[in-house]
Amino acid sequence: MPHSKDRAHPRAAGPGRFQPVLGASSRPPRPERIAEQLRQEISTLMVTEMKDPRVRLASVSRVRIPPDLRIATVMISAVGDDSERHAVVAAMRHAEGYLRAQLGHRLENLKSPPHLTFELDESIAYSVRISGVLRELESEHGPDPDVDVGEESR
Repeated sequence: MPHSKDRAHPRAAGPGRFQPVLGASSRPPRPERIAEQLRQEISTLMVTEMKDPRVRLASVSRVRIPPDLRIATVMISAVGDDSERHAVVAAMRHAEGYLRAQLGHRLENLKSPPHLTFELDESIAYSVRISGVLRELESEHGPDPDVDVGEESR
């Protein structure tokens, strides 16, 4: 029977030694879990607790947070023209203290809630703009006969 000193250390690399498989964990890294938790909680607060009417037609599309968990960047998706969408972001920035206080009560797995920065998520507005351009091109030139549109589009 091998002596305990002869066994390979689990973190030791080399031939015949155990090497941990990176990414094999069934749980995502902690910053990703915290980011998803923040996204859910802020979304809930926007619908149930915030009284500002500007945030009613907005949603949190995603949250990015670094490994130190100090500052979270909250991406806000909103409907309306540019001024209305920017007003939503301004309302969220104004409510940062309130949101942090609420998150402090709701997220017991954090010592202190991260500082929140809010940015407008332009991806939905961009996709709407591209769809409009494509519809415009199709109406000008007609549908492309070489493209199979499938049964559900007919």
